[in-house]
Amino acid sequence: MKVGVPTEIKDQEYRVSLTPVGARELTDRGHEVLVQAGAGEGSAITDADYEAQGAKILPDAAAVFDEAELVLGVKEPQPVEVEMLREGQTLFTYLHLAPDPELTKGLAATGATCIAYETVEGANGGLPLLAPMSEIAGKIATQAGAFMLEKPLGGRGILLGGVPGVAAANVMVIGAGAVGFNAAVVAIGMGADVFIYDISIDRLRDVETVLGEGCSTVFSSSLVIEEHLATADLVVGAVLVPGAKAPNIVTREHLKLMKPGAVLVDVAIDQGGCFETSRPTTHDDPTFEVDGVIHYCVANMPGAVPVTSTRALTNATLPYVIALADHGVADAAQRMPGLIPGINCAGGKVTYQAVAEATETEYVPVDQVLDIKL
Repeated sequence: MKVGVPTEIKDQEYRVSLTPVGARELTDRGHEVLVQAGAGEGSAITDADYEAQGAKILPDAAAVFDEAELVLGVKEPQPVEVEMLREGQTLFTYLHLAPDPELTKGLAATGATCIAYETVEGANGGLPLLAPMSEIAGKIATQAGAFMLEKPLGGRGILLGGVPGVAAANVMVIGAGAVGFNAAVVAIGMGADVFIYDISIDRLRDVETVLGEGCSTVFSSSLVIEEHLATADLVVGAVLVPGAKAPNIVTREHLKLMKPGAVLVDVAIDQGGCFETSRPTTHDDPTFEVDGVIHYCVANMPGAVPVTSTRALTNATLPYVIALADHGVADAAQRMPGLIPGINCAGGKVTYQAVAEATETEYVPVDQVLDIKL
């Protein structure tokens, strides 16, 4: 199979969807790897590194999309890339379709099979292709929040860990999944007073077992969040409903409860955001202010550390890429059933129910458009 690796073109996205390690694994199996010139430069990978492992370098994205049967990506395709997709082709990347009806309809219209990293499920549950980026985003969320609390950047002017005789900052982490756990770990390491919220007592119990007295675990409810926002200096939104639009946990009305210069970091922004006042931002213009509260809502946080995040992502995706290249979508999905919920669009239809509901499009079960037994 011909596997294509185009350069990511989303604003300030430096990751790449395949490393030379992956190129070697694919070429050893008889597949052809087509890499756009310069695709790996942002992740400190040269064209020569790919060529040394048997990949072929093509001059531009059009050439990659034209030849490839399986196209690998990192972020959701941009409009110019959607136009290059075609029926019979497979796209494997993060899609985050729930908050984007236009992209959903555009991808469906291409007739391509579009598989979303974020809804692929592991053999023992969980979201194995979302997990590594969630871990990185969680750590960046606390780092970024600590930085944005500095006065020159609009924050309260408080040091996250405090100093002897001066209290540390109060950090709320809403959601105790991979993002929230890692955000809490970094906040604890920086010396903050950390509170982590979730609606799962079992998950909170697991977090407390691992982190011990380093943080306080709190059962999440609207009332509890309202009560605690008044004391928070930094709030990390780490809420996830797999494949669906994130719920608004903090409303604009809630901002009136918060300290001037407090910081909200919305890691759920790819799924529409879990703060009502959130909107996507970029690394070169990461924040905005609403009612005196600083919002950090960068939609590709791991893209800021591509040397780390590219390798973490491709370590996780490679077994699935190999399966797709070796067997095609239908056979690979039967061999690795976790791929089935990853298929968001196929045969011109939306095949993931949460996406269809969020984007108000028709939902068609995947087995009705592909030769897959559910």
